[in-house]
Amino acid sequence: MGAWPGGIGAITLFVEDVEAAKRFYREVFGLPVAFEDDDSAVFDFGNTIINLLATTAARELIEPAAVATREAGSRLQLTIRVDDVDAVCAELAARGVALLNGPMDRPWGVRTASFRDPGGHIWEIAQ
Repeated sequence: MGAWPGGIGAITLFVEDVEAAKRFYREVFGLPVAFEDDDSAVFDFGNTIINLLATTAARELIEPAAVATREAGSRLQLTIRVDDVDAVCAELAARGVALLNGPMDRPWGVRTASFRDPGGHIWEIAQ
């Protein structure tokens, strides 16, 4: 067995509307779709891919575990490092993204802001 653990290669996010989520990721992050089929759209974030998977297909992937609804609340946050949180927030606003919070200076010395994608997943930008 090789080195354990290795880097995280993929994160699969369950979404009710793949088309809306795909449009959001293209427009907000400015990334092309790396792969897509009827149930998913994949975006390459460098060392990690984000797979947007329809909740109807997610059930089979994780059963017997249950797929939570968007309204059930957030259980994770994805963070992207940026050079200038305020500049990125201005760009996000120009792209129609509403911030949940920030920009703000956190007690641990990091400036952050957060927003939600159409599937309800929380994204944080951090400087």
